[in-house]
Amino acid sequence: MAIVKTERHPDMPPPVSQTGVIGWMRENLFSTPLNIVLTVVSIYIAYSALSGLISYAFINANFAGETRDDCTGTGACWVFIKARFGQNMYGFYPVEDRWRVDVGYILGAIGLFMVLSDWFKNKKWAAIYMFAIYPIVCYFLFYGGTFGLTQVETSEWGGLFLTLVLASVSIFVALPLGIVLALGRRSEMPVVRLLCVGFIELIRGVPLITVLFMASVMLPLFLPEGVNFDKLVRALVGMSLFSAAYMAEVVRGGLQAIPKGQMEAANSLGLGYWKAMGLIILPQALKISIPSIVNTFIGLFKDTTLVLIIGLLDLLSVVKAGTTDKEWLGMATEGYVFVAAVFWVFCFGMSRYSIWLENKLHTGHKR
Repeated sequence: MAIVKTERHPDMPPPVSQTGVIGWMRENLFSTPLNIVLTVVSIYIAYSALSGLISYAFINANFAGETRDDCTGTGACWVFIKARFGQNMYGFYPVEDRWRVDVGYILGAIGLFMVLSDWFKNKKWAAIYMFAIYPIVCYFLFYGGTFGLTQVETSEWGGLFLTLVLASVSIFVALPLGIVLALGRRSEMPVVRLLCVGFIELIRGVPLITVLFMASVMLPLFLPEGVNFDKLVRALVGMSLFSAAYMAEVVRGGLQAIPKGQMEAANSLGLGYWKAMGLIILPQALKISIPSIVNTFIGLFKDTTLVLIIGLLDLLSVVKAGTTDKEWLGMATEGYVFVAAVFWVFCFGMSRYSIWLENKLHTGHKR
């Protein structure tokens, strides 16, 4: 009796050589003789460059100890970073009050999580907390002088703490101000357009060092007698205005990429200028401009190192000052590598988040 099988035999899995890591390597690294040669040469160059770096930074490095005498190896002396870690992170902020900075970090992390994460749905309250409540709380928390907190002058702020304050405040001010300037530059009112164009071109025509110098030295000359701003506030004003000018051009580029028909469609629905901008035009323009906006943020974060010229000690300045200590002379390499690693972590984090945000907001316009 013959047996006829009516069920379809399950498909065989693809060969291992065509899928997974092996398949990816065959397709991208060893697909042609030329690619094979280039891959081998690249591996050799990477091995030659990284082997010495890994040996210096990890294998032969010193991690344990408190003084320079504990650095007995031929590699990096990370004891220098360990010994001055508190000053690198907080500057000259009093040790007994550093918990206030840590609380500010925690509250800021909670706010960023609420604003940036999809898990928190009510973005309205998250934005109110992050942009209205949190700055006020941080002012009283960091500066003190009220609620039983000891007053800590901004001259004692420094290190990574000061870098984050400069970058975060400048970023939060520059984005909305840049949007306003971009809209003003495209305005049909000649006076508004002329003022915005003049401000943008004036700021973009000078380096940030000049802006900081003007904000620190020249700004008090234009203020009424008896009125004076803290040095940190002056730096924040200069950096915010400088970044806003560049942000305005980034946003203007996004606005110009929106077809004119979008505004015409909004007008046909009875929407006024501000509603059309807020509900239709700006969301699309900002989505298109995400890479450039984040690129401006990254540049601003790195430009915080320039505040040294007006006497503020950010992370780089504090580490550099530590290398001039007679006890740690010759530790400049370790210090600069540490600073580079910290800046890379923050900048890479912003870059990866921008990529995630682009993919999230992707609505079919990507080519």
